Formats: sequence, structure tokens, C-alpha cells
Amino acid sequence: MHLGATLRLLRVDAGLSLRDLARRIGVSSAYLSRVENGVDAPPTQERLTAIARELDVPPGLLMDVGNRVSPYVAGYLEDVPAAGTLMLDIARRKLTGAQLARVRAFLDAEFPLREVRGNEPVPPLAPLLSPERVVVQLSCGDYEDALDVAAGRLAAALPGVDGAALAEGLRQREGDAPSQVGNGVAVPHAFVAGAAPVAALVTLARPLKMDAPDGQPLRLVVALVDGHVGRARLMRLAHVARLAGRGLADRLHGLEEPQRVLETLEELEALR
Repeated sequence: MHLGATLRLLRVDAGLSLRDLARRIGVSSAYLSRVENGVDAPPTQERLTAIARELDVPPGLLMDVGNRVSPYVAGYLEDVPAAGTLMLDIARRKLTGAQLARVRAFLDAEFPLREVRGNEPVPPLAPLLSPERVVVQLSCGDYEDALDVAAGRLAAALPGVDGAALAEGLRQREGDAPSQVGNGVAVPHAFVAGAAPVAALVTLARPLKMDAPDGQPLRLVVALVDGHVGRARLMRLAHVARLAGRGLADRLHGLEEPQRVLETLEELEALR
């Protein structure tokens, strides 16, 4: 996983320059650049929290992307040590996403969740997809071919939107900041005025060698379109990065039916 690439992606989409964000969180732009390029270690919990505040995304979401334990979770485990034992029991049982969803349903029924500031839920990716917008085992020569296919599927769900124009919009956005977030996943995205959020997912038959932040070849493209900029958009991008860190490309590799891809995605999202 490459936290720095995700931070750069979110920063650019938030309309912040490297210097602006560095100034706001009290670090040098040189340091922040090294973090974004993977030269320096990921920021501390405190700095990630500060970055999340400036980007207006939940701190817990960035903690997940960076594989860091949220201060809220760490504090709870310190106050209630038995919670750590329960987590160990779950790990030993190797519960699947579907089984964890049953556990979550029980918790929701017996112990309704109280709102926790800074840990609000992130809208899942699966509802933005449909079998028609899932392309499995695509054989393509380069990344632009994958973008063309994704744009075509997205345009079919967006009345009045031309697929070629949408593909060009995705390419232009890639020029602002590459959308590869690591672990073989890219999340190209575009703005279409008035459009409701919609997604397309493309798995690749053969990995594409690209200048990825973590050196891993591209195996999965998750293309997003919406008609709004701001908090919800950034949260979706960070959520895809979180899924990438949880092995989304590995989980979908080899699946041959779009419906099975959606089911697997739903299982993985149940782990949130």
C-alpha cells in the first residue's frame, strides 16, 4: 500500500497545493513531498489527523489507508483490554466478510451505534456498481484502453454523456495526479455536472506495467464519476484506496462473473 500516493490524490482533488497543505499542518513542503513520494515514513497519527482535518475527511479513514490504528481504537483497547481478546478470537476463526456481516447485524440490533465524531461511515462502493458496469478479465494493451472501456460503461449509465468525451476527461484528470493508489489498483475519476455518483470496475486479464508508486503492476481499475466536488468525493477515493490496501485486486483476481465480483466486493466492504 502507498499512503503517499493517496494523500497526493486527495490533496489535488481538494484543490490544495503542496505548500498550502504543508503550511496548514505545520510541516515543510519538502517533508510533505517526501511523504507523498514514499521517501519518508508515513505520518504519525497526529499528523494524519491534521491532514484529515484539512482535507475534510474522517481521520479514521486515513488511518485505515495508512494501516495505522485509529487513536479512538487504541484508546478503547487500552480502556477495555477484553476487546483485544475478542479480536484475536475473530482472527483465529478466520471469519469471512459474510460472517462478519452477521456479527455486525447482531451488534447493530443489540448495541445500537452511538455517533462518534470523526468516525462517520463512508458510503460503500458496491451500490455505485451494477453487473453491466463490471468488466472482468479485460485484455488490453495499455492503460488508456482500460480507461476507454470504463468510460463506455459509465457513459451508458449517464444520459447525454459521450463515452469518448468522458474517457478524455479521465485522461486529463490523470495528468493532474496519477490515480494509482498501490496494490495494483487505480481509481480514475471525472466530474460530470449534475451526475449522481456512479462507478465502473475493470479487472485485467494481464497486469499492466506502469510507473506505480509501489512498483506493482496495474490489475484493477475502479472508475468513478459524480456531479459534485468536495467531501463525499474525497471519501470515496480514500475508501477505494483502503479497499486496495485490504487486497481488493487479489480478491477479485480470476473471478469470471460480474455478479461474483460484486458479491466479493460486498463481503470485503462488510469488514469496514
